[in-house]
Amino acid sequence: MTSSAIRKCFLFAFSSIWFSLGRIFVHAYTYNDLHQHFAEVNSLTSINTLLPWSYYSLPYCKPMCGIGKSASNVGEAFMGDQVVNSPYRFRGNVNESVYLCTTNPLSKHEARLLKQRIHDLYQVNMMLDGLPVIRYASHDGINFLWTGFPIGYAPPNSDDVYIINHLKFMVLVNEHNYHGHGYTAAPEFKLVGVRVVPCSVKYDPEYMRRLRMYDNIDSMNCPPDLEKSQIVRESERISFTYEVQFVKSDIHWQSRWDIYLKQGDSRVRWFLVLNSLMTILLLTGTVSVIFLKIISRELAKRQGLNKQAEGQTNEEPSGWKLLAGDAFREPNYSRLLSVMVGTGVQITLTGFVTVTIAAFCFLTPDARGMILSLIVIVYSFRESLVDTLACACGER
Repeated sequence: MTSSAIRKCFLFAFSSIWFSLGRIFVHAYTYNDLHQHFAEVNSLTSINTLLPWSYYSLPYCKPMCGIGKSASNVGEAFMGDQVVNSPYRFRGNVNESVYLCTTNPLSKHEARLLKQRIHDLYQVNMMLDGLPVIRYASHDGINFLWTGFPIGYAPPNSDDVYIINHLKFMVLVNEHNYHGHGYTAAPEFKLVGVRVVPCSVKYDPEYMRRLRMYDNIDSMNCPPDLEKSQIVRESERISFTYEVQFVKSDIHWQSRWDIYLKQGDSRVRWFLVLNSLMTILLLTGTVSVIFLKIISRELAKRQGLNKQAEGQTNEEPSGWKLLAGDAFREPNYSRLLSVMVGTGVQITLTGFVTVTIAAFCFLTPDARGMILSLIVIVYSFRESLVDTLACACGER
């Protein structure tokens, strides 16, 4: 890799990290804030397949201002993220039930595609203010947390497929009041959590088509009967709606990621990590000392031999004497060896620095793709050091 290419790669990765850090700051909103905040959607993902799909590859409602991609860093590009805007609007502490749109009659291809994605267990990954939308699910009496929500569901022992077309959002906000000298500022709130309850609701398409986007509708509960759920089939029209409810919470903005980081048993067991590191260092040091002593003793014996006495004896060389001449002999493909040594050192140093920074929580989860961007920067930054090491190894 040439120096100009390394410089360009380093500047690109560094600028992407700088831009990602610039998006990480506290967003404070006021009650009845007229500014509209729109949720973002990432690629559709599945636990059964490794192939992500764009959110708008399915017949979902599109924003009135058009589809726009969110600025991303090099790490997000490596992960295959496709973050785009969505029509889901959130206004400051305004509880509302909103109509989005009604699709055209589903074509045969669209109906087949929706069924295939639902059978493959694809889910929607939505974010608001950088926080992934979460839902609570239960299985065999056990409640667990799940990020995102499914596209739809297929009941057991049935060929029918139903789509999720109504979302009930519960936005958790932390209120903060500012008191000055003789005045009290308007209370502000910070978004600290987003939860969703996905539903499938069968609407009257003729009535819903009379509405315009963001018209208010009546609030509703998720229907328990499949007859009142929205089925997926050819020539069917699908109406999309959602509800928003703001709820005050005691969660602080600095702790809003704790619920995501504590999923499962994700605690770092520092004692086991340090115990393993100490064991590795002790064994490595012991083997190195023994190896150095053996080499030093054999080399001293070899150098102290009398050449004249060695010529008069008929004793055949054995043991280390057979390898003494090969210790400093230039190996075959020495340049390839030097390149491999330099690359190995570079990868090792990159992994060590990245793991150290991540272990001490220097990377915030708000910036997606930050860890991969850091790997690119560290790998490019250590190129000069590794080149020097590889050249020294090649000269020897």
